[in-house]
Amino acid sequence: MPFLGQDWRSPGWRWVKTEDGWKRCEPFTPAVGDGNNQLNDISHTVILTGDDEDEEIYSTEDCEFAAKKRKKDHFRNNTDSQCFYREKWIYVHKESTRERHGYCTLGEAFNRLDFSSAIQDIRRFNYVVKLLQLIAKSQLTSLSGAAQKNYFNILDKIVRKVMEDQYNPRLIKDLLQDLSSTLCILIRGVGKSVLVGNINIWICRLETILLWQQQLKNLQMNKHVNNGLTLSDLPLHMLNNILYRFSDGWDIITLGQVTPTLYMLSEDRQLWKKLCQYHFAEKQFCRHLIPSEKGHIDWKLMYFALQKYYPIKEQYGDTLHFCRHCSILFWKDTGHPCTASDPNTCLMPVSPQHFIDLFKF
Repeated sequence: MPFLGQDWRSPGWRWVKTEDGWKRCEPFTPAVGDGNNQLNDISHTVILTGDDEDEEIYSTEDCEFAAKKRKKDHFRNNTDSQCFYREKWIYVHKESTRERHGYCTLGEAFNRLDFSSAIQDIRRFNYVVKLLQLIAKSQLTSLSGAAQKNYFNILDKIVRKVMEDQYNPRLIKDLLQDLSSTLCILIRGVGKSVLVGNINIWICRLETILLWQQQLKNLQMNKHVNNGLTLSDLPLHMLNNILYRFSDGWDIITLGQVTPTLYMLSEDRQLWKKLCQYHFAEKQFCRHLIPSEKGHIDWKLMYFALQKYYPIKEQYGDTLHFCRHCSILFWKDTGHPCTASDPNTCLMPVSPQHFIDLFKF
């Protein structure tokens, strides 16, 4: 009896034992109309003999699996949203075994981990955006057609969220800039690179990205009317403490533009020195000393100069986690079916770059 499925434990088809031996059972495929009722009306199957002889109508008790699969495929082909899965985790396997055929791909992981819902959580928003930016720079062609569609659906939701909430537009502008640059290169070299889908689809996607960039450029920040306590009413030591908790130099500069007091605090040399020491090793910033007019080290210019040569530390409110015991990638609050005696000792936070590296073979 042949096994046609990818999994050695499953035949991949429905088989029926007859007097002449095993015969393969396939669903009868008339034109499938729109709507789920017609999907439920499939009530018979055709038995195909190995020699392609006479066909025989068979009872439908054995075709429930085929009908469910047909319904699932019909739903997927008629929805623009991402594919939803009950489990919000994925097993990361890097080699073929008898139990698991093939590898876990980047596109498969991207579809399974529910990034569409993750962007609604402010703790995960920056993490997902950074991940999309890394994919845009180097891994866009590694995604399957379904994963690419999912990618742009999530990106559309991110842009709409930023337009409505005015939350961190600078981060999204950087993402769209990297994505548009990548698409321009891929479209110009369409005969030299692999693009899944028609070239006209990618041109439409590039036009959409350019439209999003224009919308973000024209974005006007809403002024919130609040008669209560404001940021300016806080004492200087509290404002200074807030600035010291920022890990991004651009955020410090942006906050310093709010009031003259915050601008004065944002120009503090000690603040920028602490920021340089946090992100870079002493050997790194000793090679790029930038003295000011007074002979002191200009730590603010040092920070942006070092940023061009060395990566900065990344901070996220929440990240994906990887279980070393189970080889499962998941969001920590959703959990996963861990078999370790002490699961917490097996968890490892996964940065966006580490996520990409997990699927490089």
